[in-house]
Amino acid sequence: MSGNNRARTRFAPSPTGFLHIGGARTALYNWLYSRGNGGDFILRVEDTDQVRSTEESTRAILDAMIWLGLSWDEGPYFQAQRIDIHRQMVEKLLVGGKAFCCDCTPEQLEERRKEELAAGRKPKYGGRCRERGLKRGPGVAVRFRCPDQGTTVVDDLIKGRVTFNNEELDDLVIERADGYPTYNFAVVVDDALMNITHVIRGDDHLNNTPRQILIYEALGYKVPFFGHLPMILGADKARLSKRHGATSVMAYKEMGYLPEALVNYLVRLGWSYGDQEIFHLKELISIFTLEAVGKSAAIFNPEKLLWLNQHYIKTADNERLVDDMLPFWKGRNIEPRSRGYACAVVADLKPRVKTLVELAEAGTFYFHSDLRYDEKAAEEFLKPDAATILTALAAELPSQNNFSKEAIDSFLRSFAQQRELKLKAIIPPLRVALTGKTVSPGIDEVMVTLGRPEVIRRMEKAIAHIERL
Repeated sequence: MSGNNRARTRFAPSPTGFLHIGGARTALYNWLYSRGNGGDFILRVEDTDQVRSTEESTRAILDAMIWLGLSWDEGPYFQAQRIDIHRQMVEKLLVGGKAFCCDCTPEQLEERRKEELAAGRKPKYGGRCRERGLKRGPGVAVRFRCPDQGTTVVDDLIKGRVTFNNEELDDLVIERADGYPTYNFAVVVDDALMNITHVIRGDDHLNNTPRQILIYEALGYKVPFFGHLPMILGADKARLSKRHGATSVMAYKEMGYLPEALVNYLVRLGWSYGDQEIFHLKELISIFTLEAVGKSAAIFNPEKLLWLNQHYIKTADNERLVDDMLPFWKGRNIEPRSRGYACAVVADLKPRVKTLVELAEAGTFYFHSDLRYDEKAAEEFLKPDAATILTALAAELPSQNNFSKEAIDSFLRSFAQQRELKLKAIIPPLRVALTGKTVSPGIDEVMVTLGRPEVIRRMEKAIAHIERL
């Protein structure tokens, strides 16, 4: 970790669950800011909550970051492995008289909190142990000696200047009785020693910032720039939760969203660039600024995300989509007969679907020759007169060497004209015979992708089905 003048940002998730949409946006903004300012993006796992932190959550967070394309330059560092450093810094404050030991029990603190509330005052630590000269030991916490006069100013890069009265900040605990540092202390030490220049995070942390600034100053560290992002709310203006839809990044992967769609959507949750809606990650690096981040809460709109996903699927490279589709097909016991065939299936379907799950479901018929006809579709279109049409079609299909969309389209029109039939008398029974249902990509596309031998085989199967009625 070198000390330099380049922007150094960090993302510091707690591994107590999956990567949340809000956390992903925070990571994205930090990543874009460091990339756009020729700096470094650091990943630090804040795992000092030993009870709730798990390796599974850590892996899930890293997987989500990788899937989104948010690569890091340093890390992941693990806060729990830095406890000795934190304890040294606590000792530094104690020696300098800027911290003190406290043996107040949780019961005593709760009793005083109730007394303060009953008296109509804001509950805060009363300073009982400030001058007792206690030493560190079992059952003893360490508190920061907060100035009880003056103000602390946060010149926020997003919200502007925010002023806090020091007397309301309290003597916060910086080391718990179990010897572990608290969040507000560990984050200052780690950010300072990792030379973080810009701390960009959710505005639910804004009230922590004046306390952290005072700790920076007490330790003699340079205070970084702070930027607090507006919250993400559901349509009902409540904090985003599961009732508004999935909140985990990887849940969107499982639902068939592309990472670039989610990145595009997340960046627009609080940031704008004129009227532009579609952004690619490389483009965002050059145009993203904190000045364009709004101050008000962002509203999560699942329909907008779905629209973006549809756009990215429609414009994606077929080979890439095949790679993305493999796990979805595997989950349905589908094994494409060749990569070329899989690409053709994707090409047929991608203009018509909004998610990869929809693509998998819509394309099942391509992979299962033993079709199950939709009951209503078969009842309506696989009738005796359809058998006559299908028999004639099978006999007159263009040759394998001329089995193109143009040739098939021309053949079907000519076939209908010669028999004085309308296309709607031919296409529906043919579609049900080939796909088992009434909705599919264009019948010429389906036939080309299936190939002439398979088309004839399915038509003969439909004819046999009709004859058994």
